[in-house]
Amino acid sequence: MGYTLEQLASDIRETLTAKSAGEARGELVALVEKALTDESFLDANVRTGQTEPRRVIYEDPELGFCICAHAYGDAAHSAPHDHGSSWAIYGQAEGETEMTDWRIVKPVEGDEPALVAPEKSYALSPGDAYFYDVGAVHSPRREGPTKLIRIEGENLDTVQRTPMKPAESAAA
Repeated sequence: MGYTLEQLASDIRETLTAKSAGEARGELVALVEKALTDESFLDANVRTGQTEPRRVIYEDPELGFCICAHAYGDAAHSAPHDHGSSWAIYGQAEGETEMTDWRIVKPVEGDEPALVAPEKSYALSPGDAYFYDVGAVHSPRREGPTKLIRIEGENLDTVQRTPMKPAESAAA
């Protein structure tokens, strides 16, 4: 029997009970990578004919972290964003995601969004996992069907995020 959702949740819970997410980033990424290399885990949790892009498959009742399955049937591009007060781990199961990291060049002022500039871009391929700490600004770009596992420090449905836009589009 392969790695299960219950084992992944238990391993994350045990890790986060001993250390903060920032301190345990390498261990948490390794747990996601373990799930990504287990075909039975992926078949049971990510490749189940999912039609909605984001599905919470586990939410920890004590620590609040979530395990989500994401499935995109076509291209999907997200604007630069953070995860508010939360951290997140993106784990690529199928397809490829081009991720861009951004830096804030002008913070939020009143009703004006923060302005951001790209710092670096890189590809997430199947089996890759990447930790985004609180405040990290990034944007995923997917040109075709992709599936991933994302761990959220807290359910992002309830987290307020910083409004932002690329600095070059602000000048236009």
